[in-house]
Amino acid sequence: MTTRYALLLRGINVGGHHKLPMAALRTLLTGLGHTDVATYLQSGNAVFTAAGGEGEEETAARIEQAVEDGFGFRPACLVRDAAYLRAVADACPYPAAELEPKQLHVTYFSAPVDAERFAGVDPAAFAPEDFRLGDRALYLYAPDGLGRSKLADALARPALLKGLTATTRNWNTVVKLAELTAAEG
Repeated sequence: MTTRYALLLRGINVGGHHKLPMAALRTLLTGLGHTDVATYLQSGNAVFTAAGGEGEEETAARIEQAVEDGFGFRPACLVRDAAYLRAVADACPYPAAELEPKQLHVTYFSAPVDAERFAGVDPAAFAPEDFRLGDRALYLYAPDGLGRSKLADALARPALLKGLTATTRNWNTVVKLAELTAAEG
């Protein structure tokens, strides 16, 4: 049995840090035995098919180690299967079809999070910005975009994210990764 996955690398090819050409990432993933490998954009998104037997966390750890061995840095990464990515897109609590993609983001987490973790962030203080929690995900509505979002800054404080890998994607990328993982290779 094979499974289609998306790889979400954190902090790749943004802000001048940790350069990883997407062609090299495709080669690396293929070298690990994955098939039907494709990348999306230049910021550390890939999709691939893996043979059964290895879970998301194990696959992510092998990829992190392979990048470190080949490129000299170890990026945090998340691996998520097609069903999860589709469920996150489908569970969006905001009217995605009515919003510009730059206004809606999903932060994927390495583990489940609960409201208590974010209890110190008062959404009313950031209105009209808003956030909602999902399954290992946080949905962020930022009407002026992520770059101008005060709420995004508050939610990204290291104390709130302690013990988690977190990486954010805009709504176009959320939808595209769900589509690409749903497609047969």
